[in-house]
Amino acid sequence: MASSPNVRTFTDANFDSEVVKSDLPVLVDVSATWCGPCQYLAPTIAAVADESVGKAKVGVIDADENRETTMHLGVMSLPTIFVFKGGKVFKTFMGGQTRKEELLAALEDAAR
Repeated sequence: MASSPNVRTFTDANFDSEVVKSDLPVLVDVSATWCGPCQYLAPTIAAVADESVGKAKVGVIDADENRETTMHLGVMSLPTIFVFKGGKVFKTFMGGQTRKEELLAALEDAAR
């Protein structure tokens, strides 16, 4: 799904250690391989990841393969993007039209 080596893969198994316990803000893109808007958004997620190296973690979690986390987050539509700060949801975005600038600004706000 991701087109950058800076985009991490989150799973049910690593979500707690990679996202909840992270010292950095974390952007989590909840998506699926069959989701057209998710695929449309993938280059934006990659660009955010490339611009956030060392300042935030950016990753994707596949909703179909990681149902436990997807259900825990209350995801109702794809793509849904969460920005976590201190292990808690700080901001949520929905839809494939989310802009890179919005995501970068949310990560900056979470870093404060």
